[in-house]
Amino acid sequence: MPTLRQFRYLTALADCLNFHKAAEACHVSQPSMSIQIRDLETKLGVELFERTRRKVVLTPIGREVAERARAVLREVQDISDLARSARAPLSGPLRLGVIATLGPYLMPYVLSAFREEHPDLRLYMREDPSRRLERRLKDGDLDVILVDFPVDMDGLDGFALFAEPLWLAVAADHPLAGRPSVKAGDLANTDLLLLEEGHCLRQQVLELAHRVGAREHTGFQATSLDTLRQMVASHIGPTLLPALYVAAEAAQDRQIKVLPITDPVPTRTVGLLWRKRSTRFAEFRELGTFIRTRLPDVVTPFPVAPDAKASL
Repeated sequence: MPTLRQFRYLTALADCLNFHKAAEACHVSQPSMSIQIRDLETKLGVELFERTRRKVVLTPIGREVAERARAVLREVQDISDLARSARAPLSGPLRLGVIATLGPYLMPYVLSAFREEHPDLRLYMREDPSRRLERRLKDGDLDVILVDFPVDMDGLDGFALFAEPLWLAVAADHPLAGRPSVKAGDLANTDLLLLEEGHCLRQQVLELAHRVGAREHTGFQATSLDTLRQMVASHIGPTLLPALYVAAEAAQDRQIKVLPITDPVPTRTVGLLWRKRSTRFAEFRELGTFIRTRLPDVVTPFPVAPDAKASL
């Protein structure tokens, strides 16, 4: 019979398609990884990977076996989590995914206090774009994620936490810089700097741009909010920045001016998500409630619905 260890090696290799990287991810030697994969193929009587000197490729049956192995590993993890949660809620490891445009600017309000209340919790954080976090959550690589909506809720549960306004950032000598605020319509015919593909914030700004007659600045795309801010300071163009980032970083930059937008106020919705079948849903709701109580006043928390959900 295949072992759980072999299933872990199989899924790691299916992710990396490289024996050396997969072995590193599993903290074993490459020869050990190779031997276990060969033994798994022998036990199953099928070839899971095609191997050449240049690359490793999943066979069709290997792809299906890898997906089922992930499901088995998720079930085993859920059993362990269920037992741990019964013994001591919010203890042991918790793998939290956070979008990169949020984590560094929200978590300082939350992490220290949460760890003080739950000293036995070992929190591991990973930053990634929303779509990648959703996939990692569904695959069982993460336990819970903080992302902006909308998301594909197939197999997921959760609730909205807060609405975060988006602010306009312009160079300090820009014609709009002297105003206390701007209306969304003032952005008409403006070329806005955006994040690169893969960031939900990019799509949200694009949707606003289409509504008010603004455009994407086609010459540049940024990899991070810091890069966007630096591009604005270099007079490449204006952009929209989320309020938590404005409070943490942009408002202190004298090379730019950040302005609230009204009529209407553009916002993004941030929520907490987990797998529907997770046995730790009560813990995740407690985490979400805790985050709500620590939010700074630059964002607007959603009320807690009777079933601990907001509309997703």
